[in-house]
Amino acid sequence: MKRMILIFFLLSLMLSAATVAAAEVQADRHTAMAAGAQRIVSLGPLNTENLYLLGAGDRLVGDTSYCVRPEAAKHKPKIGSVMQVSIEKIISLHPDLVLATALTRPEQINQLEKMGVRIVRFRQPASFAEICEQFIELGKLLGLEERARQIVGQAREEVVALQRKIEPLPKKKVFLQVGSRPLFASVTSSFTHDFIALGGGLNIAGDQRTGTMKVEKVIAENPEVIIIAIMGSETGIAAEEKKNWQQMYVLKAAQTGRIHTIDPDLACSPSPATFVQTLRIIATLIHPEIDGQKAY
Repeated sequence: MKRMILIFFLLSLMLSAATVAAAEVQADRHTAMAAGAQRIVSLGPLNTENLYLLGAGDRLVGDTSYCVRPEAAKHKPKIGSVMQVSIEKIISLHPDLVLATALTRPEQINQLEKMGVRIVRFRQPASFAEICEQFIELGKLLGLEERARQIVGQAREEVVALQRKIEPLPKKKVFLQVGSRPLFASVTSSFTHDFIALGGGLNIAGDQRTGTMKVEKVIAENPEVIIIAIMGSETGIAAEEKKNWQQMYVLKAAQTGRIHTIDPDLACSPSPATFVQTLRIIATLIHPEIDGQKAY
């Protein structure tokens, strides 16, 4: 009996090892196939921007109507919006790889997979660290890991350099508005919070689990700086929101004229490079005394 148990145990170990090895081979094969992908469809702005940053923009054969950076991305065939894509249009582009996002509907992913389309889905990053990690993952996927690590290394160095300038300065209370009707704030579970934290600010919505916020709470927290990252900075919703905040003279930000709008395309879907670019803008809005890129 003991001999039979031993044999069974050894056979189980061998089977487990074989299963693991097969899984590793399958994963390696998947990565190798993706690295050779020459016809890529992107289902979100961040994926699109990262492809161009890696130097793989020539592999992109289709993206969404929200993919506007860099300029070349605007001229790619459009397969729909971020949340509603056309399966027929994607198939017509004959992709060998589709890059999905957290907003891609699961039923559409399943439909594409059943049609033999290879899909890799990237979650919404929750921090600058995750932005960098996902960029390196994409680099590995496309056989461009070395370039990805170089870009991430440069971005991290620039963040550290900015931190040295900000460190001795007093932190300012900041409200970063990323949505309207309902009012929506940056919270700690979003990478947009890192713009505030790394930019020398204190997030007035930092204690909230969700971004939905009431005007009364903003007034109670009395931010010294308000930054609006939604569409329409000149004549649209962002401009209207700015005007509304400016009329609330009880707010320190209104009293000192420190209510600003920034490009939501920069703030809401950054690559490692554009995260640093946006961080410089926001850090300068929070601490005008530091050198940095001027805001608009």
